[in-house]
Amino acid sequence: MASAALTLLALQGIPLVEPGDDLGAILIAAIVRSALAPRDQDVLVVAQKIVSKAEGRLRRLAEIVPSARAKALAAEVNKDPRFVELVLSEASEVVRHRRDVLVVAHRLGLVMANAGIDQSNVAHGAGDEHVLLLPEDPDASAAALKARLDAHFGVDLGIVINDSFGRAWRHGVTGVAIGAAGLPSLINMIGEPDLFGRALKVTQIAFADEIAAAASLIMGQAAEGRPAVLARGLAWRKDAARAAEALIRPKEMDLFR
Repeated sequence: MASAALTLLALQGIPLVEPGDDLGAILIAAIVRSALAPRDQDVLVVAQKIVSKAEGRLRRLAEIVPSARAKALAAEVNKDPRFVELVLSEASEVVRHRRDVLVVAHRLGLVMANAGIDQSNVAHGAGDEHVLLLPEDPDASAAALKARLDAHFGVDLGIVINDSFGRAWRHGVTGVAIGAAGLPSLINMIGEPDLFGRALKVTQIAFADEIAAAASLIMGQAAEGRPAVLARGLAWRKDAARAAEALIRPKEMDLFR
């Protein structure tokens, strides 16, 4: 849990990431360039976009052939049929849709708009649109980055891969953890006493989501160019580490689906 002070430090000088880049090496160089000495239980929050780019998750819309289903759905939601085809390829279920809105259950279990496929902060050529998909396995990506950085710096880091989500009933987007390693993504407080000694009955803390949202304040959403943030001042039991998958509510427990 957080101490009385939490420090958020954006890594400096991270270049535009391209498919096939060694993201671990890029982050190590940025940490050194930022004159940071990582400590145990520092958390490095990394934007999904640079993870996806390094893993080659870019797609050219010109190469996508939409199915009949994608064409029909695209007409209803007012989106490019090729884009909708990619959304469907990443989705296990269409949850809600109307004009300009397509919410799906991603194959990873995340319920999100457009299966997390995005065109912002992605380079486009003249008449050659690209889109960026989520990493194949964000928890595995986080674990790989943790192993690389831990070995280099000789510390025990937490890693969070964050993305921007909209939420039902509320306007705006906020940072959410889609991948995590080395920290408890979900902390169960059931049975813990409140200020008056009453045992908590249902409280669980989305620890990785709260870290992701805090880092998003520093990262920004547009042209800020700060895709990695080091969070310092947190603590947790080492044996409590759980991947971000723990944050996903199973469909059978989702009262709104």
